[in-house]
Amino acid sequence: MKVKSTTKKLNLSLTLLPFIFYLFSFYGCASIKEAARGFAGISTKALEESRKDAIRKTFNYNYSACYDKVKAALQETGSYIYAQSKNKRMIAVYVSESDTTPVGIFLKMTGRNKTQIEISSPSTYGKETVAKNVFSVLEGTYKPKAEKGQPDEKKETGY
Repeated sequence: MKVKSTTKKLNLSLTLLPFIFYLFSFYGCASIKEAARGFAGISTKALEESRKDAIRKTFNYNYSACYDKVKAALQETGSYIYAQSKNKRMIAVYVSESDTTPVGIFLKMTGRNKTQIEISSPSTYGKETVAKNVFSVLEGTYKPKAEKGQPDEKKETGY
């Protein structure tokens, strides 16, 4: 019984081996990793490719402080961080936990205490929404939306 099970596993491995070899030789390890990430829904390749159309703004923070402030802004505004790398100088997010539109935030030092933020996405809506939220938090003008069931500040109560 044990021999039969081992034989089935060996046959399956030998059947898959040519396909695996083909993938490694033709695409290389980096592409396989990216394909696996894309399959899992967490690829950042599309975000990197859409950087040419990114929304850019420069802030008077050093890189480290800006990176930390951007992460705090994303949490405050309800974006969901699914990948981040301080070394790659990027943070990948979904617009929110329920809206899985991918958006990339790339940081680039442009001076001693100046950091440029680039917000990219294949979706214009996604990049504009996250840019508006992050930039307004960093500028100190962000106003959270009223929660459901709470009166809006602008509406009069009638009293």
